[in-house]
Amino acid sequence: MDPVQHRMFKSKLFQLFGRIAKALANARRLELLDLLAQSERTVEELAWETGMSVANTSQHLQALRHAGLVEVRRESVYAYYRMADEFVYRALQVIRDLAEERLAELDRVVSTYLGDRDKLEALGAEELLQRTREGKVVVLDVRPEDEYLAAHIPGARSVPVSRLEDYLGQLPADADVVAYCRGRYCVFADEAVALLRAHGFSARRLKDGLPDWRAAGLPVATGELPDASPPR
Repeated sequence: MDPVQHRMFKSKLFQLFGRIAKALANARRLELLDLLAQSERTVEELAWETGMSVANTSQHLQALRHAGLVEVRRESVYAYYRMADEFVYRALQVIRDLAEERLAELDRVVSTYLGDRDKLEALGAEELLQRTREGKVVVLDVRPEDEYLAAHIPGARSVPVSRLEDYLGQLPADADVVAYCRGRYCVFADEAVALLRAHGFSARRLKDGLPDWRAAGLPVATGELPDASPPR
């Protein structure tokens, strides 16, 4: 390859890399991808979750789609967006881990809004997997029900945090409970553990959420709610 061709090749190559980086270089788009890591959603659902207008949400989704990071399927008048594949979530993990390593402000933001999380005694994925296999723990998926149906830890019970207090009577008094939600900075599991402990249960949170569990190659289940789920 002569020097001119080599320079053209490198320029075009890094332009393509830059297209991905540009699509990810927006806080709102990162949040949209974080939501799509849980389950596919319509534009309207994503707009409601993020507090954006439908028009702005649609524009961000188009930018992500142009970069090949999301895909869309159409059903009737609705467009359902989903993350293109697990490689996209790996990029989110890298961004998160790099921020934890390089940005001191991250710890300050977390402690300001979430308090001292060390008291919640986060459990690692491998330890939880072992305890579930031994039948020594009750696992609660405290995300919204539609996210549970899309994918969940096998054996977990779907108990959205908004319904947890009504569900407490169905838990054995001596249960060792682990709650998990969307990810490392999702507040649902924190709220669930606080509520469970306030009612005398032994409870901890899973350090990471369902997408990290799946990305680690650990088993996931999909489909119907188990009989143990609380009534609507």
